[in-house]
Amino acid sequence: MSLELYVDGTWIASTSTERIDVVNPTTEERIGSVPAGAAEDVDMAVAAARRALGKWSQTAPHTRAEFVSRLADELERRQDDITDIVVSEVGTPRRVARWAQVGLGIVDLREAVTAAKHFPWEEPLRNSLIVREPVGVIGCITPWNYPLHQITAKIGAALVAGCTVVVKASEVAPFTAHALAEAVEAVGIPAGVFNMVHGYGPIVGEAIAVHPDIDMVSFTGSNSVGKRVLELAAGTVKRVSVELGGKSAAVLLDDLDVEEFAKAVPHTVRACYMNGGQSCNAQTRLLVPRSRLSEAEKLAAKAVAAYAPGDPTSGDTKLGPMVTAAQRERVLGYIRAGVKEGAKLVAGSVDAPARTGFFVEPTVFSEVDPDSTIAQEEIFGPVLSIIAYDTTEDAIEIANGTIFGIAGAVWSADPERAKSVARRLRATQIEVNGGKFNGAAPFGGFKQSGHGREGGAFGLEEFVEIKSLQL
Repeated sequence: MSLELYVDGTWIASTSTERIDVVNPTTEERIGSVPAGAAEDVDMAVAAARRALGKWSQTAPHTRAEFVSRLADELERRQDDITDIVVSEVGTPRRVARWAQVGLGIVDLREAVTAAKHFPWEEPLRNSLIVREPVGVIGCITPWNYPLHQITAKIGAALVAGCTVVVKASEVAPFTAHALAEAVEAVGIPAGVFNMVHGYGPIVGEAIAVHPDIDMVSFTGSNSVGKRVLELAAGTVKRVSVELGGKSAAVLLDDLDVEEFAKAVPHTVRACYMNGGQSCNAQTRLLVPRSRLSEAEKLAAKAVAAYAPGDPTSGDTKLGPMVTAAQRERVLGYIRAGVKEGAKLVAGSVDAPARTGFFVEPTVFSEVDPDSTIAQEEIFGPVLSIIAYDTTEDAIEIANGTIFGIAGAVWSADPERAKSVARRLRATQIEVNGGKFNGAAPFGGFKQSGHGREGGAFGLEEFVEIKSLQL
């Protein structure tokens, strides 16, 4: 009997006998399996989390933060091993996986710990004492593209806030979550505080969304599934935080000189192709002045040459496979749609490379209509659309002209002008002239990219209820 679910501080078997195969996207070989969990498994996990909530929620915040800090330390000790797991089940190139997959997961936990030190757990307001208390039991439903980072972004803040959690990781990339649960066990986080159930979304995910003893669902994934979670959670009026799709635009303003332009275009290519373009914040639209369209095409084509699809275990590889055969076909379908709708194919192919693995050629389109399919819908692959604009107002309108709003970028010779345009983009994280990632800054979505925020103190705020004691 396989003991693969982590519930109430111990490893147990699923009540289901069905299995889900996990496939290495580079070799197309089966690398293992996990249980296709059942609603009964969720019931056990939620009951454990509910039992643990009373004591954990009353534990001092600094003590809770110390447990999370120890978990970050443990993940750091295991960083190389977990990186290997991510490479094998997601196909992220190892050089990227170590810092962007596992490294960011560690950052999530450390930022939650840092935020806890200055968080206003209690504060006076006239004759009242404002108290921030844990929401309760949290159901965390996470995707395959960042199988550690997407979990730690939730549980770091939730555990520090005093909540207990039931995690449903993606069945496509479950072994990274399994390694996280092993680290949780190793550092002695109390039984029932962290629980993990494997399985399919329509079974385990929906059981979490409707469960009457789950107080909040934190979901990251596709728009269609996010809408389903919101519908199901409405039955118990539980709080829901959703981080969904994106169609982020990099806006290159008309005052960039040749050198600055030559820096911004390859930077955008990199921001589009990281993790194979399988990132909600991928900068998949490059907006350039119409007079510089040809220049942008040449720079993008040159940059693409460094992204030949390859073995993600190699230190030189920048672009690995898509995570599944279905994802590869989805991306190829969008590339074919772009050609059919009249976009100019600058780089890439409508066909997959003739090799083993779920690979897609790195693709660049130009002369893309802002209202076309490839400019409006999330592709989730290495596909960049170059869109020409006439005025700054046009650029802002195009950048804001999708249902999404999660990230973006603005480049200008004048930093103040860049910030002025960035303020007008309806998205949460905007790079200004290539600004660096900040793990303490809020991350989440405008519009149909979702609601709720993760990261630092902003993440903590998602997992607390606010009440007042009138004195």
